[in-house]
Amino acid sequence: MKKFFLSSLLIFSIFTASDFAQATKQATTTGAAVTQKAVEVPFVNKTLPNGLEIIVLPDASIPLVTVEMAVRNGSFTEPPELNGLSHLYEHMFFKANRAVIVYQCEQAINSGRISATGRLFCMEQTKQNPDIKSADYLTGINNLGIVNNAQTREEVVNYYFTTTSPYLNTALRFMNDSIRFPTFDAEELEQEKQVVIGEIDRNEANPYFYLTRTLNDKLFYKYPTRKNALGTRESVLSATTAKMQTIQSRYYVPNNSALIVTGNVKPEQVFQLVEQTFGSWKRREVEPFKEFPLVEHPPLTKSEGVIVEKNTGEEVSANRAENVFIQIGWHGPSIGKDDEATYAADVFSFIVAQPNSRFQRNLVDTGLVSSAEIGYYTQRNVGPIVVTLITTPEKAKAAIKAVYAELAQFDKPDYFTDEELESAKTTLESRDLFEREKLSDYAHTLAFWWSSTGIEYFRDYHKNLRNVSRLGTTRYVKTYIQGKPHIGIALLSPDAKTAAKLTEGDLIGQ
Repeated sequence: MKKFFLSSLLIFSIFTASDFAQATKQATTTGAAVTQKAVEVPFVNKTLPNGLEIIVLPDASIPLVTVEMAVRNGSFTEPPELNGLSHLYEHMFFKANRAVIVYQCEQAINSGRISATGRLFCMEQTKQNPDIKSADYLTGINNLGIVNNAQTREEVVNYYFTTTSPYLNTALRFMNDSIRFPTFDAEELEQEKQVVIGEIDRNEANPYFYLTRTLNDKLFYKYPTRKNALGTRESVLSATTAKMQTIQSRYYVPNNSALIVTGNVKPEQVFQLVEQTFGSWKRREVEPFKEFPLVEHPPLTKSEGVIVEKNTGEEVSANRAENVFIQIGWHGPSIGKDDEATYAADVFSFIVAQPNSRFQRNLVDTGLVSSAEIGYYTQRNVGPIVVTLITTPEKAKAAIKAVYAELAQFDKPDYFTDEELESAKTTLESRDLFEREKLSDYAHTLAFWWSSTGIEYFRDYHKNLRNVSRLGTTRYVKTYIQGKPHIGIALLSPDAKTAAKLTEGDLIGQ
C-alpha cells in the first residue's frame, strides 16, 4: 500500500522586499460613513457525546469535499523536552496505522496464502482493535484522487483530505483510522525525524528566520518553546515512540478535536456518518487543558533592542544598498481575556496597511522605507503585535525615528477617517467572502478559529468587526502599544551595520 507523506506547512513570517504603490490623495478626517450589516459565515455545527465537534460548511456548486481534522495541539502545548514534536507528530499522522495491518490480514486470509502463525497474529490484531470492523475500503484508496496534507501552527495542528463527493465516507474512515490507531513505526519515525531536521536546516539557512525567531524568543522570554512550532534539532532527535504516544494520549482525543467538512455535502448526512465512524472514540476523562494548563507568558518588564548580524545574501551594487529589516513587537490581546481588543486590532491593522493611510504616506511615500507593515496575530495564548520595516542602512535611523513618531499619533482623532474605518470592515468581510470561493482552503480557516478562539467567536466575527469604533481602536493602541515595553530587532549584514550605525537604543525609540 502507498504510504501517505505530508508536506508540512509550518508557518513563519518571512518578509518580501516589495514596494507599495502609494496614492497621494489626502484623506479627510470626517465624513458620513455608512454602516453596513455584517455578513455571516453559514456553517452548522454539532458536538457528539464524546466531545468531538463537527463543523460543516456546505456548497453544492462543485462536486468536491474537504474533510479536515483539527486538534488543539502545537507549540503552545510544548515544554522544552517536547518542543517541535507536535510538528513531528504531524509527519507521522498519515503513516501506517492498525487499520492497515487489519487490511493486510484480510487480504492474506481471503487469498488463502497465510500461515498458521500469521492467522494467529491476525486474530490477535482483531482482538486488540475491535473498533476496526473492516478495512476493505483501503483496496482502492490510491485511486480515489485524494489530496492530503497537514499544517502545524502554534495553537492548532490540522490534517485534511480533498476528494470528490462520492468518497466522503472513505475519507472519513481513513481519517478516523489515522487519528485513533497510529502505530508510530520506529523505522518510519526515524525517517521523519530526518525530514524535520531538514526543514530546520532550510530555515536556519535563511537569514530572515533569525529576525522572527529572535523577536519571538525575546517577546516570550520565559517560555520561548511555546511559540516555536518548528522545534530544535535536539528536541526532534530526542523523539521516541513513547513521546509520540504521550502527545496522542493528551491531545489526540475527541474532546480536544474538531472534524470539519466543507463542500458538496448535506450537514445531516455528515453528522450521521461522523457519528457512525467516530462515535465509539472514547473521550478523555480529564480535559487536556485542565490537566496540562497553558503557561502564562509574563509581560515584558522593559523594552529591549537587539541587532542580528547576518549576511542576507543580497547582491550589492554601487547603485543599490543592502536592505535593513526591522521588527518591533509587543504583547497583544489574548482570546478569552480581551476579545474586544482582538477585533479592534484586526480593523486598526488593516487601516494602517492601506496605501493611502497616514502610516504608509509618512513612511513609504517619503522614501524612508520600501515597505511598512503592522499586524496582529490572533492567539488564545498572547497574540503578538509586530511592525515590520524594510529600509536601507543610510535611512535606518530616520526610518525608526519616523515609525515611533507614528506610533505616538495612533490614538489621535484625525489619524484615520470615518470612511477608512468603515472601509476596513467592509474589505475584511469581502476578503472572507472571497476566500470561501475555495472551500478546501477555507476549511483551514475554520480549523484555525475553532482551535485558537472557539468556533462561536468566528461565527460572530464579522458582527463584532462591525461594532468596532474609534473608541475601541484607541483603547487597543493605548492598552497594548503606546508606552508599553516592546522589543526592537534589526537584521542586517556586517557592512550594513557599519553604514547604519544603529544602536539598541535606536531600536526601542530612545
